[in-house]
Order: sequence, then C-alpha cells, then structure tokens
Amino acid sequence: QVQLVESGGGLVQAGGSLRLSCAASGRTFRGYAMGWFRQAPGKEREFVAFISWSGDKTMYADSVKGRFTISRDNAKNTEYLQMNNVKPEDTAIYYCAAAAVTSRLPRGYDYWGQGTQVTVSS
Repeated sequence: QVQLVESGGGLVQAGGSLRLSCAASGRTFRGYAMGWFRQAPGKEREFVAFISWSGDKTMYADSVKGRFTISRDNAKNTEYLQMNNVKPEDTAIYYCAAAAVTSRLPRGYDYWGQGTQVTVSS
C-alpha cells in the first residue's frame, strides 16, 4: 500500500499562484509514476498532469499547459504541482495518484490521495 496525502490547497485570486504537494508513505514510492487529477462539482474527474518515476517524462492537459508544472523529489517521497496564472475554471478538488506506468486515465492509477480543495476567485 502507498498512502498519499495532498496539501497546499486554498483560496487564491485569478492570476495568482499556488503549489500543491503530495507526500507518499507506506510501501516504497520507488518506481511509481505520479499524476494529478481534478474534479469540479458536477463534473467527472479529469487528468491534469503526470510525471514518470525518473522525472524525464511529463505530460499536461491542454487546459493547464504553460501554466502548471509537475515535479517530484524522490528523496522526499513527494510530488508537486506548481500552479501559476490560475483561472476560475481551475477551481476543483485536486487529487494526486500513483501508478505503475504513466497514464492520462484515472483507472490507470492504483493509489489516490483524499484530495485538496483549490478555489480561484475572479
């Protein structure tokens, strides 16, 4: 088992920045690809970004490309999502997840955090 705990969510004004963190514990973090997903009220969970274990492969949803950056620090068992120039449509619960291989699909992930709320005011 891998336990994932997100932090860093909150209320931010449009155009501002926020950094989310996801701390992993339990079974070794080693070898897992990591992803960020989000879910707004009344909508399905959607892909935001993923990063490979080594960090050499990343991918972003078109809606966040150029504004969000995913990264990880394997020594700290932590991944991050730097969110810049946020928009009201970024408002959602953000979830981190761990998978054996990188994927854009929620069903490709084995472990999930409990989520952290991000609210962007206009």
